[in-house]
Amino acid sequence: MTLQREKQRVASTEVLQALANGEEIRLDGCTISGDLDVARLFVKEENFDVSAVQAAAAEGGRVVTFSQAIVFNSCVFEGNLCVAGPWDRPADVKAVFERDVSFNSSVFHGQAHFGGAVFKGATGFDGCVFRRVVSFRRAAFGARAMFRTVLFEGYGLFNNAVFAGEVRFTNTCFSKGGNFTDVRFEGPTDFGGCYSASKAVPVIDGVYFARRRYGDDESFWRFVKQSCTEGGHYQLAGESFYSERCANFWRRFRGAGYNELSGLRKLGRILAGARLLAELVFGRWLFGYGERPIRVLLAGVLIIVLCALFYSSPRAAVSYRSDEHSQRLDLMDGLYFSTITFTTLGFGDMYPARTDRLTKSIAMAEAISGACLMALFVICLSKRFSRG
Repeated sequence: MTLQREKQRVASTEVLQALANGEEIRLDGCTISGDLDVARLFVKEENFDVSAVQAAAAEGGRVVTFSQAIVFNSCVFEGNLCVAGPWDRPADVKAVFERDVSFNSSVFHGQAHFGGAVFKGATGFDGCVFRRVVSFRRAAFGARAMFRTVLFEGYGLFNNAVFAGEVRFTNTCFSKGGNFTDVRFEGPTDFGGCYSASKAVPVIDGVYFARRRYGDDESFWRFVKQSCTEGGHYQLAGESFYSERCANFWRRFRGAGYNELSGLRKLGRILAGARLLAELVFGRWLFGYGERPIRVLLAGVLIIVLCALFYSSPRAAVSYRSDEHSQRLDLMDGLYFSTITFTTLGFGDMYPARTDRLTKSIAMAEAISGACLMALFVICLSKRFSRG
């Protein structure tokens, strides 16, 4: 049996009864009137026939399983849509969809609540418009989930959701922001072209990307960075920029289709990635892509201390201006000489012995390192404090 309509007005009670009977639902261009609330099936006053419903008792509520394919293509939902318990008791009802579910190009005028739902098949919300709040809290997507070109006019709640397969939010608009707290993205992820129309900043605490070593999270952090910049949250924008650059590094290091390559080609791809070693050491670890000035400062301090230990060792030969004969420096004098060498200050009261090439080489390397690190430190500070 199939509930199939095209460009008709369909009552939510008819759709709910079809769900209870296990009938496939294929509605194209239809208008759904009334609240489509799965919890209504178990309200005695509603008089639904639930003899065929696959329901099982669970802690705090019941689990309802729908084994049929469900397609709402270009439909309009006039009331609320809810496949969970009430907002204050979401665990009362948990919906499990065994097969593909599609709401592509549909418009939701009321609230949409998919909290705690389990989608075992492919899920499609491409081109949907959510006029009010929509919730996918604690939802589990076992296969592909498509949210391309979706317009969230209300707030989008995805906190604690799990995306086990491919998920795409390409060109999606979060007008009033979104909550991605503790969301797990375990498959390929694409947020390319996502934006926030109202300068709302998404909540991203605890978001997790299982494929971050492949750069899958690059487009997500770019979306967060742009939202934070437009909203004036410049520190968070800087952190998002750093995460975006790290993801970009991994994407270029592994390249497209890395998992599909043979073992030999993977090795070749890794060897070719050695060209990015300088960026890894200096751009990411040391410079932090301009977002980690403290790293530059600590690197400078480390170089000064290490060189001071060398200058105060028996292997170094440093002369005083008042006495051309080289002398062994104590730790304080070694630290002093290392500091003025690193900063290229050079008072001239101390200098490497003319015949000691090792000390001269160390001093030259320290001076060059100091000039470079001081320039990097200034660049980092100016970058962080000149935003906006």
